[in-house]
Amino acid sequence: MGTTISIIGAGLGGLVLARVLHVQGIAATVYEADTTADARTQGGQLDIHENDGQVALAAAGLTEEFRAIIHAGGEATRVLRPDGEVLFDEPDDGTGGRPEVLRGDLRQILLDSLPADTVQWGHKLASVRPLGDGQHSLEFENGTTTISDLLVGADGAWSRVRSLLSAAVPAYVGTVFVETYLHDVDVRHPATARAVGGGAMFALTPGKGISVHREAGDILHTYVQLNRSSDWIDAIDFTDTTSAKAAVAAEFDGWASELTALITDGTTALVPRKIFTLPNDHRWDSTRGVTLVGDAAHLMPPSGDGANLAMFDGAELGRAISDHRGDIDAAVSVFEKAMFTRSEAVAVQAHETLDLCLGEQSPFGLIDLISGVTPVGSGDRLSQ
Repeated sequence: MGTTISIIGAGLGGLVLARVLHVQGIAATVYEADTTADARTQGGQLDIHENDGQVALAAAGLTEEFRAIIHAGGEATRVLRPDGEVLFDEPDDGTGGRPEVLRGDLRQILLDSLPADTVQWGHKLASVRPLGDGQHSLEFENGTTTISDLLVGADGAWSRVRSLLSAAVPAYVGTVFVETYLHDVDVRHPATARAVGGGAMFALTPGKGISVHREAGDILHTYVQLNRSSDWIDAIDFTDTTSAKAAVAAEFDGWASELTALITDGTTALVPRKIFTLPNDHRWDSTRGVTLVGDAAHLMPPSGDGANLAMFDGAELGRAISDHRGDIDAAVSVFEKAMFTRSEAVAVQAHETLDLCLGEQSPFGLIDLISGVTPVGSGDRLSQ
């Protein structure tokens, strides 16, 4: 009988792992709390990096499918002042190396690449019980149980599997992203559409900013970024969209109307997303029969790296399992050693990038980063 591999979470990292194992002729089962693939929206656009995300998709044999869902022109980048003046404007000439795709589209090509019974929907993990020799008994809220030889927590920021390995819990970094959408922008909001341009737009100052991605179908996907306390956020009733818009827009009093329209004219409810992180050096003692990938292992500020790292984790763990067939312990050990080093370096960079966006050097630190004047990870810009 082969090794039973149970993956908790049908996000990008868990699905890449399942796909890479499938390509290598190794079976795995993904358990997902959502009842169906489309039970909830999957977020906005992702830039898929050459050195990790694209490598993972190649290992999964899905490069052609990935290329088919790229949002042409999506790598264009603009940085504006609060009054709408353009500080930086870089068009997408096709040479950027980080093409943009919708997370939902990317997830769908992964789902389509797996045997139909690989993902078990409606399976929210309720408890895990170690059985010895690396085996774990899994119980789900729907009453089903299973036994795994290798349990992989791909279950995100609030991972239930993490507690088997680590006492670390995510901590709020003091920044909230408030998400909303503007639809039919070229017809209904032409000034805002022109201000954003064809790709990403950042209007940033110390402590606050508005970041936007243009998505296919004349949609602008906005994240309003604020350095604020949890108490400030909790005092806003986000179930009352009108008052929530007024409260958030008040933080941008005096900004250009084409920018504040991204908040006041949004066609969806505002959704606050507090930014939580794990310690940059989060790691654990290797434990038989269980490991983590993606945000469950290395939650960090959003910087374009999280999804790419999660996919790379999945691909690398899948490769390690294939390379060490019959020795799961060795596979996990090799994977974790490399992952700890890789994720710590990227987590440090992610915190630096957040500081470039909303710290004292905003927005010019971000412009330097985008234009390559100050490479991320150098540390120099944070001491200037």
